[in-house]
Amino acid sequence: MKSAYELAMERLAKSEPAAKPVSAATKARLAEIDTLYKGKVAEREVFLKQQLNKALAEGQLDEADKVRAQIAHEKARLEEEREEEKERARRA
Repeated sequence: MKSAYELAMERLAKSEPAAKPVSAATKARLAEIDTLYKGKVAEREVFLKQQLNKALAEGQLDEADKVRAQIAHEKARLEEEREEEKERARRA
């Protein structure tokens, strides 16, 4: 007799189409996208951390908070762009 979990997993497998295998070219493109966006994130982080350090050195705490928020926003934005680009590569 099968457990409820096993039955649910069987239904799930039937309802979802099988994922197509990822080709070597697609894997290479995905790795390239990851590398590109890691570089973009690092570049923005370095630039914004310089601004943050400057604001902190000058005692501008409000400006420092704005820069911290901008760092978080930029990371999230670039992460979203990276995932969209990877999804386009997978569909191609």
